[in-house]
Amino acid sequence: MNITGNVIGRHVPYIASWSSETEAPKPKVIPRSRGIGFADETMTDRDTRGILWARTPSTPGHGKPMFAAVHSLRQRRAMRRLLCQVCGGPADRNANGVLWMLRDFRADWPDWPAGMGVTEPPICRACAEHSARVCPALRRGYALVRVADCTVIGVHGITYNPRHSEKSEAGIREFTDYRLPWTVAYTLVRELRDTTIEEPGA
Repeated sequence: MNITGNVIGRHVPYIASWSSETEAPKPKVIPRSRGIGFADETMTDRDTRGILWARTPSTPGHGKPMFAAVHSLRQRRAMRRLLCQVCGGPADRNANGVLWMLRDFRADWPDWPAGMGVTEPPICRACAEHSARVCPALRRGYALVRVADCTVIGVHGITYNPRHSEKSEAGIREFTDYRLPWTVAYTLVRELRDTTIEEPGA
Protein backbone atom coordinates (compact mmCIF):
# COMPACT_ATOMS: atom_id res chain seq x y z
CA MET A 1 0.00 0.00 0.00
CA ASN A 2 1.41 3.33 -1.05
CA ILE A 3 0.13 6.43 0.72
CA THR A 4 1.86 9.43 -0.81
CA GLY A 5 0.72 12.43 -2.72
CA ASN A 6 1.63 15.69 -4.33
CA VAL A 7 0.30 18.69 -2.43
CA ILE A 8 0.79 22.03 -4.21
CA GLY A 9 3.69 20.50 -6.09
CA ARG A 10 5.34 19.02 -3.00
CA HIS A 11 5.93 15.29 -2.56
CA VAL A 12 4.60 14.17 0.82
CA PRO A 13 6.68 11.37 2.38
CA TYR A 14 4.91 8.14 3.30
CA ILE A 15 5.95 8.46 6.96
CA ALA A 16 4.94 12.13 7.30
CA SER A 17 1.89 12.97 9.41
CA TRP A 18 -1.11 15.00 8.28
CA SER A 19 -2.85 17.59 10.42
CA SER A 20 -5.93 15.34 10.68
CA GLU A 21 -3.73 12.71 12.35
CA THR A 22 -2.13 14.97 14.95
CA GLU A 23 -5.28 16.50 16.40
CA ALA A 24 -6.67 13.39 18.12
CA PRO A 25 -6.69 13.49 21.96
CA LYS A 26 -3.99 11.39 23.60
CA PRO A 27 -5.15 8.57 25.90
CA LYS A 28 -4.53 8.92 29.64
CA VAL A 29 -1.43 7.05 30.84
CA ILE A 30 -1.78 5.35 34.22
CA PRO A 31 0.71 3.42 36.42
CA ARG A 32 0.31 -0.32 36.85
CA SER A 33 2.03 -2.91 39.00
CA ARG A 34 4.83 -3.47 36.47
CA GLY A 35 4.79 -0.52 34.14
CA ILE A 36 2.23 1.78 32.58
CA GLY A 37 -0.87 1.42 30.45
CA PHE A 38 -3.70 3.43 28.97
CA ALA A 39 -6.74 3.97 31.16
CA ASP A 40 -8.94 2.56 28.40
CA GLU A 41 -6.35 0.16 26.96
CA THR A 42 -7.35 -2.35 24.29
CA MET A 43 -5.57 -5.38 22.82
CA THR A 44 -4.41 -3.36 19.80
CA ASP A 45 -2.45 -0.90 21.95
CA ARG A 46 0.43 -3.38 22.42
CA ASP A 47 2.58 -5.30 19.98
CA THR A 48 3.59 -8.97 20.22
CA ARG A 49 6.38 -8.05 22.66
CA GLY A 50 3.89 -6.36 24.97
CA ILE A 51 5.22 -2.88 24.21
CA LEU A 52 2.70 -0.06 24.58
CA TRP A 53 2.38 2.03 21.39
CA ALA A 54 1.10 5.56 20.92
CA ARG A 55 -2.33 5.74 19.35
CA THR A 56 -2.21 7.45 16.00
CA PRO A 57 -5.22 7.82 13.69
CA SER A 58 -4.50 7.01 10.04
CA THR A 59 -6.08 9.54 7.69
CA PRO A 60 -3.35 10.34 5.13
CA GLY A 61 -4.25 12.98 2.58
CA HIS A 62 -6.65 14.79 4.89
CA GLY A 63 -5.67 18.24 6.11
CA LYS A 64 -2.18 19.65 5.69
CA PRO A 65 1.04 17.62 5.51
CA MET A 66 3.18 17.91 8.65
CA PHE A 67 6.60 17.26 7.16
CA ALA A 68 8.44 17.43 10.49
CA ALA A 69 6.09 15.03 12.28
CA VAL A 70 6.56 11.29 11.78
CA HIS A 71 3.45 9.12 11.69
CA SER A 72 4.04 6.35 14.24
CA LEU A 73 2.09 3.56 12.53
CA ARG A 74 3.51 4.16 9.04
CA GLN A 75 7.05 4.53 10.39
CA ARG A 76 6.66 1.24 12.22
CA ARG A 77 5.37 -0.51 9.10
CA ALA A 78 8.17 0.92 6.93
CA MET A 79 10.86 -0.09 9.42
CA ARG A 80 9.51 -3.60 9.90
CA ARG A 81 9.18 -4.27 6.17
CA LEU A 82 12.14 -2.12 5.04
CA LEU A 83 9.98 0.15 2.89
CA CYS A 84 11.00 3.48 1.42
CA GLN A 85 10.23 6.31 3.84
CA VAL A 86 9.16 8.58 0.97
CA CYS A 87 7.01 6.48 -1.40
CA GLY A 88 6.15 3.50 0.80
CA GLY A 89 7.37 0.99 -1.78
CA PRO A 90 10.26 -1.46 -1.28
CA ALA A 91 13.57 0.17 -0.37
CA ASP A 92 16.46 -0.23 -2.81
CA ARG A 93 18.55 -3.38 -2.31
CA ASN A 94 21.63 -4.86 -3.92
CA ALA A 95 24.36 -7.32 -2.96
CA ASN A 96 25.73 -4.86 -0.37
CA GLY A 97 22.43 -4.40 1.42
CA VAL A 98 19.55 -1.97 1.87
CA LEU A 99 19.90 1.70 0.94
CA TRP A 100 19.75 4.41 3.62
CA MET A 101 20.04 8.17 3.09
CA LEU A 102 21.58 9.88 6.11
CA ARG A 103 22.82 13.29 7.10
CA ASP A 104 26.59 13.06 6.72
CA PHE A 105 28.26 12.94 10.14
CA ARG A 106 31.32 10.89 9.23
CA ALA A 107 33.48 13.05 11.49
CA ASP A 108 31.58 11.83 14.55
CA TRP A 109 33.36 8.47 14.91
CA PRO A 110 35.48 6.00 12.92
CA ASP A 111 33.45 3.63 10.72
CA TRP A 112 30.39 5.90 10.86
CA PRO A 113 27.51 5.02 10.61
CA ALA A 114 28.22 1.48 11.87
CA GLY A 115 26.62 1.08 15.29
CA MET A 116 24.20 3.94 14.75
CA GLY A 117 20.58 3.61 15.88
CA VAL A 118 18.11 5.12 13.41
CA THR A 119 14.40 5.85 13.38
CA GLU A 120 14.39 6.93 9.73
CA PRO A 121 13.39 4.04 7.42
CA PRO A 122 15.45 3.22 4.32
CA ILE A 123 14.82 4.70 0.88
CA CYS A 124 14.54 3.72 -2.78
CA ARG A 125 16.90 5.09 -5.42
CA ALA A 126 14.35 7.31 -7.17
CA CYS A 127 13.21 8.92 -3.91
CA ALA A 128 16.83 9.42 -2.80
CA GLU A 129 17.51 11.41 -5.96
CA HIS A 130 14.33 13.44 -5.46
CA SER A 131 15.06 14.08 -1.77
CA ALA A 132 18.58 15.27 -2.53
CA ARG A 133 17.07 18.00 -4.72
CA VAL A 134 14.23 19.19 -2.49
CA CYS A 135 15.07 18.47 1.17
CA PRO A 136 16.65 21.50 2.88
CA ALA A 137 18.29 19.41 5.64
CA LEU A 138 20.20 17.34 3.07
CA ARG A 139 21.77 20.42 1.49
CA ARG A 140 24.22 20.49 4.39
CA GLY A 141 25.55 17.11 3.32
CA TYR A 142 24.30 13.54 3.10
CA ALA A 143 25.54 10.05 2.41
CA LEU A 144 23.92 7.10 0.69
CA VAL A 145 24.77 4.05 2.76
CA ARG A 146 24.34 0.35 2.06
CA VAL A 147 23.56 -1.70 5.15
CA ALA A 148 23.90 -5.49 5.13
CA ASP A 149 22.72 -5.88 8.74
CA CYS A 150 20.08 -3.56 10.20
CA THR A 151 18.58 -5.36 13.17
CA VAL A 152 15.55 -3.96 15.01
CA ILE A 153 16.91 -3.28 18.51
CA GLY A 154 14.16 -1.32 20.27
CA VAL A 155 11.90 1.70 20.18
CA HIS A 156 12.05 5.45 20.60
CA GLY A 157 9.39 6.80 22.90
CA ILE A 158 8.40 8.54 26.11
CA THR A 159 9.49 6.82 29.33
CA TYR A 160 7.67 7.59 32.56
CA ASN A 161 9.35 7.58 35.96
CA PRO A 162 8.18 4.54 37.98
CA ARG A 163 8.10 6.62 41.19
CA HIS A 164 6.76 9.85 39.71
CA SER A 165 4.39 9.04 36.83
CA GLU A 166 4.02 12.72 35.94
CA LYS A 167 7.71 12.89 34.98
CA SER A 168 8.88 11.54 31.65
CA GLU A 169 11.76 11.66 29.18
CA ALA A 170 12.19 10.80 25.52
CA GLY A 171 14.81 8.36 24.32
CA ILE A 172 15.73 5.06 22.70
CA ARG A 173 14.86 1.98 24.73
CA GLU A 174 16.37 -1.31 23.60
CA PHE A 175 14.33 -4.47 24.05
CA THR A 176 16.54 -5.43 27.01
CA ASP A 177 16.01 -2.08 28.79
CA TYR A 178 14.30 -2.44 32.18
CA ARG A 179 12.48 0.86 31.50
CA LEU A 180 10.57 -0.53 28.52
CA PRO A 181 7.40 -1.39 30.55
CA TRP A 182 7.22 2.31 31.50
CA THR A 183 7.55 3.49 27.88
CA VAL A 184 5.02 4.59 25.29
CA ALA A 185 6.67 3.77 21.96
CA TYR A 186 6.43 6.10 18.96
CA THR A 187 8.93 4.67 16.46
CA LEU A 188 10.93 1.50 15.83
CA VAL A 189 14.72 1.67 15.97
CA ARG A 190 17.14 -0.30 13.82
CA GLU A 191 20.88 -0.45 14.43
CA LEU A 192 22.97 -0.08 11.28
CA ARG A 193 25.70 -2.70 11.15
CA ASP A 194 28.01 -3.85 8.34
CA THR A 195 27.73 -0.56 6.47
CA THR A 196 29.26 0.72 3.24
CA ILE A 197 29.16 4.39 2.22
CA GLU A 198 28.07 4.26 -1.39
CA GLU A 199 27.96 7.91 -2.30
CA PRO A 200 28.52 11.19 -0.44
CA GLY A 201 26.39 14.08 -1.58
CA ALA A 202 26.02 17.87 -1.39
